[in-house]
Amino acid sequence: MIYKDFGGEKLSQLGFGTMRLPTLSDKTIDEKATAEMVDVAISNGVNYFDTAWPYHGGNSELAVGKILSDYDRRSFNLATKYPGHQTMEKYDPAEIFEQQLKKCRVDYFDYYLLHNICENSIETYKSKKWGILEYFKEQKANGRIRHLGFSSHARAELLGEILEIFGEDMEFCQIQLNYLDYTLQNAKAKCEMLNSYGIPIWVMEPVRGGKLATLAPDAEAVLKSARPDESVPAWAFRWLQGVPGVTMVLSGMSNMDQMKDNLKTFEAEKPLTAAEVEIILGIAEKMKNSLPCTACRYCVEGCPAGLDIPMMIAAYNDLRFAPGSYTVHMQMDSLTEDKLPSACIGCGACSRICPQGIDVPRAMSELAVEVAKFPKWAAICKERELANKKANAKP
Repeated sequence: MIYKDFGGEKLSQLGFGTMRLPTLSDKTIDEKATAEMVDVAISNGVNYFDTAWPYHGGNSELAVGKILSDYDRRSFNLATKYPGHQTMEKYDPAEIFEQQLKKCRVDYFDYYLLHNICENSIETYKSKKWGILEYFKEQKANGRIRHLGFSSHARAELLGEILEIFGEDMEFCQIQLNYLDYTLQNAKAKCEMLNSYGIPIWVMEPVRGGKLATLAPDAEAVLKSARPDESVPAWAFRWLQGVPGVTMVLSGMSNMDQMKDNLKTFEAEKPLTAAEVEIILGIAEKMKNSLPCTACRYCVEGCPAGLDIPMMIAAYNDLRFAPGSYTVHMQMDSLTEDKLPSACIGCGACSRICPQGIDVPRAMSELAVEVAKFPKWAAICKERELANKKANAKP
């Protein structure tokens, strides 16, 4: 097992993410299969387990706590998260934290994260009313949290703001990072930012929810020719081994085959060569089939609607690759109606100045159609439609 130093401690670089545990036919967690996977993981040197309040409808913490209670508490590191990114009537960190300790059957958490500080949740986490950060700093001082960090799906620009506000108190940051999102979601800029702050990187979605575990036949043939003994998922992990600052790689393993393949990969570091990096990033570019926006922002200066066009195009590209992208939903939900792609008036000033010749109005129109299907905006449109019908109804 590859181990990384974190504050003088040895962490297995492969962490067991528990968002996608094996399930039974009724969708409940298969605790027997999960327990077998945990045993194999620990037997092969994995010492980091990551769960969270909402995983598996709140049952991941229960299952993980029950299974790990059979092991020496000092033999593993347990991480969970405070769900400040979720919509609630009130945010009571003490109430949830106490429940998490009971659910996980522990007296302390080795690693605790503020879950997804992003466009939708940053105000909640900043709020003096809820005192979220202060509460968890207190728990750390009291020894009930050993290390405090955060996760984020925010855009790179907002991550900079988050680091300015919270960075002093954060020991690590968990981001979505893989060879596709390195450019598709500008994870490269996030890595550089975290490195500049000296904050170690925890990786989530290393194989993009399984999308990088199986590739097109021609792409797989290229990889197999270059490294005959490596699986396709292994390439994603090997790529990460060459990214500066990466300390922990979380894999949401759902079955024993995935566990064994990952354990084999993490037996030793074998980062990709420069030529191999070029191969894998080239495969990513073909997968994306995206508009070639360079975020020069020339288009923004002359937009009469004041839209953040580069951000919109990034969202458009992300949706083209993954129609159900959580990140795009989150970003669009954080906007006001006058800043949505539907606010584009189609004047074409952006396209005339775009160095890449992108048909921006067309992209905005197509993105607007998809955003209108998102639950928040679909509900607002429905309410407006009903209000108009009522207003126009004959007495």
